[in-house]
Amino acid sequence: MLQVKVPATSANLGPGFDCMGLAVKLYNTFTAEASDRLEFILEGTYCDHIPLDENNLLWKTACLLWQRIGFNPKPLKITTQGHVPPARGLGSSSTAVVGGLLIANAIAGYPYDRFELLKLATEIEGHPDNVSPALYGGITLTVMTEDSVVPRILSKNPSFKAVVVIPDILVETEKARGILPTAVPRNDVVFNSSRVGLLVDAFIHEDYHLLSIATQDRIHQNQRASLIPGMPEALHSALKAGAYGAALSGSGPTLLAFCPAGIEQRVAEHMQNALAKNYLQSTFMALDIDPEGAVLIEE
Repeated sequence: MLQVKVPATSANLGPGFDCMGLAVKLYNTFTAEASDRLEFILEGTYCDHIPLDENNLLWKTACLLWQRIGFNPKPLKITTQGHVPPARGLGSSSTAVVGGLLIANAIAGYPYDRFELLKLATEIEGHPDNVSPALYGGITLTVMTEDSVVPRILSKNPSFKAVVVIPDILVETEKARGILPTAVPRNDVVFNSSRVGLLVDAFIHEDYHLLSIATQDRIHQNQRASLIPGMPEALHSALKAGAYGAALSGSGPTLLAFCPAGIEQRVAEHMQNALAKNYLQSTFMALDIDPEGAVLIEE
């Protein structure tokens, strides 16, 4: 039996569009066992959306790896324990992609190392911002080249807490990408590139007071605000309540705040109140950064 535990992730972190992300201690767990037929078992809070046939994302991902190496797999019973909310900007699909690759790689005798799995995961997802921290843990910056990726781990154990406020709406990634402009003004590019540099510096040197500036963005967050009523006010409220910085998590609707320990609830309540004034209810979690990334256990 194989079991893999994959952390939820938050992508972009403000200006780091499609290249930066972090892993948090919230997990989807996948178990694969030999079986006489392909079978899917769903457990946990967030499983209603998961297909119970060959369209299952974990299975499709596993089959892609096996196809690449010419491996003929036997049927499996795959159990999913889902605790990462889907379509909320917390990398739920990336947990299935990473889980599928790790399980398939183990069954095939480990033909790929973790870096090669990252390249394949990036190819599947189209960008590395979620799959890189899901595989490596911590806070990552990952650059795509023509035929590869360059992953860098900026921090494994930052002292801040990640407060995630999850509005009670769904935002499909495809829709959130579709509203983005095809061209960006030069001054907005300069604005974002300068803040990405500052964001990297803040994480490496643990100078978290820089995050109020370093998490600013002009490329995607304002454009997506129409999908999340009260988002700008909620991000501003987080800073007023004492958060180091705040940003949209992935394509949303989840909002992320970087908080000193001890004020997580206050920050979350300020953010929730801002959303509630726009008739949007929400829940929150205060999470630590996951330093390990996905973990595979063979039994």
